[in-house]
Amino acid sequence: MKRLAYLGPPGTWGELAAKRFEPGADLLPFPSHAAVAAAVESGMADAGVVAIENLINGSVQETLDILIHETTLQIQAELLLPIEHNLVAQPGTRADQVKVIFSHPQALGQCRKFLERCFPKAQAEAALSTTEAVQLAMRRAGDAAAIATARAAELEGAEIIARGIQDSDNNVTRFLKLGRGHQPPTGRDRTSIAFTFLEDRPGALASVLNSFAAAGINCTKIESRPTKATFGEYVFLIDFEGHQDDPPCRQVLDAIRPLCAELKVFGSYPRA
Repeated sequence: MKRLAYLGPPGTWGELAAKRFEPGADLLPFPSHAAVAAAVESGMADAGVVAIENLINGSVQETLDILIHETTLQIQAELLLPIEHNLVAQPGTRADQVKVIFSHPQALGQCRKFLERCFPKAQAEAALSTTEAVQLAMRRAGDAAAIATARAAELEGAEIIARGIQDSDNNVTRFLKLGRGHQPPTGRDRTSIAFTFLEDRPGALASVLNSFAAAGINCTKIESRPTKATFGEYVFLIDFEGHQDDPPCRQVLDAIRPLCAELKVFGSYPRA
């Protein structure tokens, strides 16, 4: 049976994503995305599931930094998971009693408008996961709530006060499965890369993008992150359509490699 690490405890969106990726797998909860990657690298798990991007909040910076700086694991698959957040609390808790609301920072950000409108005086407190948020709320004396999944509420004996509180009805999170080795081409793939430049000069980024344009390859996402080495220096990240083993993609990667100080391929994988 395949062992799949995810951001736990049970009841998180990470657990649901893991079940969608590998139905019937042996699911192993870990306290952070960094721990998920470490579990796979150490052999405790065969693969790991991490969140990479949310429709409302954008990219998950922790996961980007892990891919850039901390791991050589490859992206093997992606999944788009609809997200519906709920406000949960101890049974019998009234909304006007809530003074503190716990959740993972991503969930708090995805429910910002609801919190500002309905609980303007409540204090938002970060938790390691949405399930831990429910656990923290349940330990309080009836003055706390949590933003979490319906499953987390059920597991922890909490009551759902409000459903569907996310800022967008079309709230979706993109999850990745990380593992060793890369996937073969399927004909409908995406490749993710990161690169830096030796110096900050006009046209450096354009030279890379022009290489993709000249080859007719569609770049679906581009962003940057600090290198964490020198202020003002950045790592650029691009997702593009195609597999790194496809001849056109391989030619572009070969063409841009001399333009970059460092080029890292996170993986090629079937598009969700």
